[in-house]
Amino acid sequence: MKKSARVIVIAFFVIITLAGLAAEVTITPIEGLSRDFIRGADVSFLSSLEEHGVRFYDRSGIEKDALAILRDNGVNWIRLRVWNNPVDADGAPLGGGDSTLARTIAIALRAKKLGLKVLVDFHYSDFWADPSKQDKPALWKNLSGKDLEQAVYAYTRDSIVALRDAGALPDMVQIGNETNGGMLWPDGKTWKGPSDASIGGYDGFAALLSSGARAVRDATPKGKKIKIVIHLANGGDNALYRAVFDELDVRKVDFDVIGLSWYPYWHGPMKGLSANLADLSKRYGKELAVVETAYAYTLEDGDATGNMFKMSLEADGGYQPSVQGQATFIRDLFAAVAAAPEKKGLGVFYWEPCWIPAAGVGWKVGEGCSWENQALFDLSGHALDSLTVFSRVYGKTGNVALAVPVAAEELALTTVVGDPFRLPQKVMAVYSDGTIKPAIVLWDPFFPEERVESGRLEVSGKLRDAAVPVRAAVTFTKLRNLFSDPSFETGSLSGWILDGSSTACFVESNSANAHSGKWSYKYWLDNPFTSELRYRFTDLPTGKYTFSLWAMGGGGDVALSISARDFGGTGSIKTEITNTGWQQWKEYTITDIPVTATGCTVVITIKSASGTWGNFDDLKFFREE
Repeated sequence: MKKSARVIVIAFFVIITLAGLAAEVTITPIEGLSRDFIRGADVSFLSSLEEHGVRFYDRSGIEKDALAILRDNGVNWIRLRVWNNPVDADGAPLGGGDSTLARTIAIALRAKKLGLKVLVDFHYSDFWADPSKQDKPALWKNLSGKDLEQAVYAYTRDSIVALRDAGALPDMVQIGNETNGGMLWPDGKTWKGPSDASIGGYDGFAALLSSGARAVRDATPKGKKIKIVIHLANGGDNALYRAVFDELDVRKVDFDVIGLSWYPYWHGPMKGLSANLADLSKRYGKELAVVETAYAYTLEDGDATGNMFKMSLEADGGYQPSVQGQATFIRDLFAAVAAAPEKKGLGVFYWEPCWIPAAGVGWKVGEGCSWENQALFDLSGHALDSLTVFSRVYGKTGNVALAVPVAAEELALTTVVGDPFRLPQKVMAVYSDGTIKPAIVLWDPFFPEERVESGRLEVSGKLRDAAVPVRAAVTFTKLRNLFSDPSFETGSLSGWILDGSSTACFVESNSANAHSGKWSYKYWLDNPFTSELRYRFTDLPTGKYTFSLWAMGGGGDVALSISARDFGGTGSIKTEITNTGWQQWKEYTITDIPVTATGCTVVITIKSASGTWGNFDDLKFFREE
């Protein structure tokens, strides 16, 4: 039997109002920042939001055009995605902002009249394109080779001509969106999956990029310049960027700017982004822009959909989810991009600052908004103080007060009675500028070895470098979880046996889909499948046991269940699982498992319909008292 973890730590961060701070956020100016530095915003949802009744207000409460509010607060560029034909097989809109070329032209024209510059982001798909999916538009489904390249060329050229003729010629164009693994799969796919009969590889990808780039050059009026962007996600992953751009460099693909998506809670710390920017600048000599980023100003959920940014992401993000934290994050990112060598850092685009909850405006038809707590407007459409960072980074520089700790996280800790236990030497602290960093804590006297019974004990302390109180609730239990990796945080299924497709069932690193931590057990496939994941416990004392886990998913499965078997005697005990939606987590439990043999097998069974999905996390198996 594997030894269980001695201490399970779950940190719940307290969101507070920073006493003594002014209502307006504090911004440290960036010395020497160019006035041409891109301070951009992706507003691709805007027309759909307006059509569904959303109104926007400046910080004084006056209703205005959202684009004017952004401009008046220092935004100087906007970014707009384009989908070829965002409708389903019956011609019904898919949602997600329904980003047609006509919508893009209308918003781009409004932006131009306000003096804003425009980046157009061609997805070359009918719906979302990202590292996990790069689907061809329906009209191009049967095209390949030169025919597909010509379709890319003609569509790109004709779109830019239409924008030009409307008076909204773009200043920058993306050829593809988050093309980590290529575009227009399989012809432009750069990696071969189990279901791929053949792929175009980097030759196919480069040919499609070159067709788009040639169209941009051909459609650009004489005397004008449209910069071409090639865009990848995972902005802190230098190995990824070298792997892709080395191949494109060898094939002499024509482009001007390396675009990066970088969200600190998904893509690593800012120092990783800075290191990547520095290397890319020197290695390829191209300009650089973070074309997607965002951060939360609250943990409030405005429409009960569940939000991408939740409490578990705070420590990874490095900033408090507050208006001040959001503003400081944007300021620090501007500074990091501007510091790229040889002044190659063009700027930053903030992703969907206007997307607040509105019935009918979701990721797709029928879904709500999971982004509103990362917007730059509150739930009623009023501009947040954090929006002022886009202009206030040009304030007067000089002596700036050092950030000091103003609050500390509250800890909820669990340990088994009799096991060695120590309180952590550091906790995460919120600083006056909204950043979150580790800080040393001085605890009051505490003697866990004297505990002999189950129960809860409150322990107090304070930060060493500030008079900020720290509290920990320590729960002592005699119920030892026998799973050594209950949340799959090792990133593997070590100890488990999977009967089924490892393509459909795997551990996923995505904190937005995890109940706690970063990892969970995920299932998804675009075809029906059946699988069984088993774990065998051995050398168990006779007694009654409990098996439980947390589950969530999109629903529509044929059948899901957990069960226990081979515990002595015959038969098994089963509990059915019903998933009801993203982030709709529910705990499922089997109690009173009568172990009379020396072991027990626990099982997660999936009978999936085509395209259904879900996640399992935070498993427990313990002997009952």
